[in-house]
Formats: sequence, structure tokens, C-alpha cells
Amino acid sequence: MDDRARLCVGKHPHLSLLFSPHSHIIFASLQQLQQQQKDRQNTPNMAFPSTSSLCITTLLLVVVSWATSASARNFYQDFDITWGDGRAQILNNGDLLTLSLDKASGSGFQSKNEYLFGKIDMQLKLVPGNSAGTVTAYYLSSNGSTWDEIDFEFLGNLSGDPYILHTNVFSQGKGNREQQFYLWFDPTADFHTYSILWNPQRIIFSVDGTPIREFKNAESVGVPFPKAQPMRIFSSLWNADDWATRGGLVKTDWTQAPFTASYRNFNADNACVWSSGSSSCTSSSSSSDGNAWLAEELDSTSQERLKWVQSNYMIYNYCTDAKRFPQGFPPECSMS
Repeated sequence: MDDRARLCVGKHPHLSLLFSPHSHIIFASLQQLQQQQKDRQNTPNMAFPSTSSLCITTLLLVVVSWATSASARNFYQDFDITWGDGRAQILNNGDLLTLSLDKASGSGFQSKNEYLFGKIDMQLKLVPGNSAGTVTAYYLSSNGSTWDEIDFEFLGNLSGDPYILHTNVFSQGKGNREQQFYLWFDPTADFHTYSILWNPQRIIFSVDGTPIREFKNAESVGVPFPKAQPMRIFSSLWNADDWATRGGLVKTDWTQAPFTASYRNFNADNACVWSSGSSSCTSSSSSSDGNAWLAEELDSTSQERLKWVQSNYMIYNYCTDAKRFPQGFPPECSMS
């Protein structure tokens, strides 16, 4: 609290409540009080704002600044660089993370926390130019031989050709649930938000708020669903030119190295952190305490946007690959 704020609280002790755990409620009341002060100032006999009004304005600015700094996340707090021998870097006071790849090695990081359900956002700017042969992977995964996993993988391409966004869901060690997409923008020109909503009923992959894929809980037809194993967030940039671009026909051009992907604005405020065998979300969590995402589903508008993406930008769907599944499609395909 700066000197002006301390002076205001000294003159108006009740305003010290602004810095209590319930300050969000008092903050709203303070905004209403500020408006009342403005209304009084508009009367003819009020030539200057009152001391109380000035205090309210000062404290509003202090609380906004305090709340912003309290909620701000940075990569130092949330992630550990796990490999790459200096090729991964956290920059700009923790606001930016970059991964790089050269002929000797790629690089990667993982979250400090494990999560069991969450609504998680990350902004990425992918490797520009000739990125053929490279893969930028961003995913959630548990450990062990029967692991769960939720994947975004970005398959590089020759300059001017589109990236392929590859998605997959593993449950109890079984994957083979690939869907692939082109994007409707250049993912190398700027940052875009890639999101995973994972709750007990469904997994929704979204790009800039537009859903591109929904994987529903199909336990009713015998398909395991990721719901018991906490997962960390992982990301890596690596060379996969044996398969990534046109089935391995196009190799990585190492004269273009180092290749760099960038990350910012990670958000897992709406996620259940798993620690010491328990979740930060209680069994009674509900929309009233900010956990509406635990029961979130696609509304009619989002369903239309999902259909638009899948009609115009989906380039592979395992649920329509009859050659791959001559004995019949996996049972979850009937629920998509």
C-alpha cells in the first residue's frame, strides 16, 4: 500500500477491509460509492471533489493493481525446464518461454503442478518459415504404462504450406484416436490460444475459443475415460522428420536452424490441482464457487462452430477411416 493509500485508510479505517480476503465484494461496493460521489459532485455547490472521493479513487487504483499482481502467473512459478541444455529459456521476467531446436537437440518443459480436471489455456506462436520435420507438442499426460494423455501436436511444413494440428486422446495407455486439422490462420505470425477443457463428462479442444474437437465420456459403452490419473502439462520442440511432414518424405532443413516456438499467457485458474493425494476442488464444488466448468458442455452456438471447423478444416478423423477399422469403428465414434 503506498503513502496516499495509507493516509486514506487512516482517515477512513473501514476502507482497510479492501485488503481482506473478501475484497472482491467490498471492491464492488466501493465502485458504487465512487459513483455516488460523482453524482454529488455534479450538483452546483460541489466545486471540487471531496477528500473521501479522492480516497476512494486512490484506493480503487491500489486494489486493481494489487489484484492484478496477485493473479498474474509467470513461467518461473508454474513450469520447470526439463531438457534441452539451454535451448529452452524463460524471458521477460517470466512472461515468455521459448523452446528451440537445432541438429544436436530439441528442448522441453513441464508444469510444476499435476491436475485432475481443468480448463487450461496457453498461447503459442509456432516455428515460422520452413518448419518441415519439426513437431511442437503441447499436451497433458500422466505416468506409467497405462497412462492418460490429451494431445495437441503441431506438425511443421514447408514455407507456404499449412501446419497440421494433430490431436489425440489416450486412456489407460490406449490412444489411436487421432483427428487432424488445418488452421484458419497463420499460427506463426502471432500468438493464438490453445485450450483444453477436461471435466468428468468430456474433453474439448479449442483454438482461440472455437471448439475443434469433443471427446465424450463413453464409459457406458466400455471405453475408459481419463478421470482417475492426475496429469502434468508438457511441451517440447523436437525433430520428427521420419514421419511428421508428408509421412517423412520431407526432411528437416538444418540450414534453417535454430527453430523456435514461443509461449505466453498460461492460465490454469480453473483447474483442480492434485497434491499429496487430494484435489484442490472438493467433491461439492459447483458453479456457485467458480467451478461451472466441471459440468460445462457445448451450447448450441459452440456446437455450430465445432461443425464449421470439422466441415471445413478437418483433414483426418479416425472415426471415418474404414480401411483402418474394417471390423467396425471404435465404440466411442457412435457418440461423437
